[in-house]
Amino acid sequence: MIYITGDMHGAAEYGRNRLSFHSWPLGRELTRDDVVIVAGDFGYVWDGGNTDAYWLKWLEDRPWTTCFVDGNHENHGLLAAMPEREWCGGRVHEVRPHVLHLMRGQVFDIDGISVFTMGGASSHDRAWRTEGESWWPEELPSDAEREEARASLDSRGWNVDYVITHEAPLDIADDLCWECNRPFDGGDAHQAFLQEVDGRLSYRTWFFGHYHDDEWRDDRHRLIYRDIVPIDVCRIDEDREPIGDGSHG
Repeated sequence: MIYITGDMHGAAEYGRNRLSFHSWPLGRELTRDDVVIVAGDFGYVWDGGNTDAYWLKWLEDRPWTTCFVDGNHENHGLLAAMPEREWCGGRVHEVRPHVLHLMRGQVFDIDGISVFTMGGASSHDRAWRTEGESWWPEELPSDAEREEARASLDSRGWNVDYVITHEAPLDIADDLCWECNRPFDGGDAHQAFLQEVDGRLSYRTWFFGHYHDDEWRDDRHRLIYRDIVPIDVCRIDEDREPIGDGSHG
């Protein structure tokens, strides 16, 4: 099984860790073949200190494999320095043997399910952050990363099962920024790129984080935060019987 959850923000969430067995009893039943994917702002690769080490060991000791796309609130310098390897047909940074950063512009085949990943987003709060300590310009994908993403999708005929990003496509981001009172100003190149992908790609469901809520934005776009949902969840089933801890951002 593949499960999706949203922004975790590292040790900042330690008091209400949704992946503990107390919060998520289903986790006890999983194995290394099961995967939990965080849709950005993972946050446990932050300063390389003892707190990071403690929580990464905690995650490594979970019975499943933890994966994440990068968000804006990550230490992108530390992530880039992690050892790189191939996993399920795509490139990952190995944070721990079973804690993996799903790199930008990759398509992974996880037990017969194809998943396109594209991390990154712009920090609306960067004016209150310090470059190289709590904010990194690499939070936004480069032209080269966007070209790699297009090449990966070209090789699949622009057809995958699922999409996992941190940011939303431009049209959805526009609405969400207005609702969240975040600056928008026409959007950025990353949001525009995701809009391009959304218009060209054939897929079942697109999961994204960043906006700290849990809801379907339409029939195919699922904003994810504290909920933990199986990747094949459909809107009808979820509306009938919510999955996860039931809390919202």
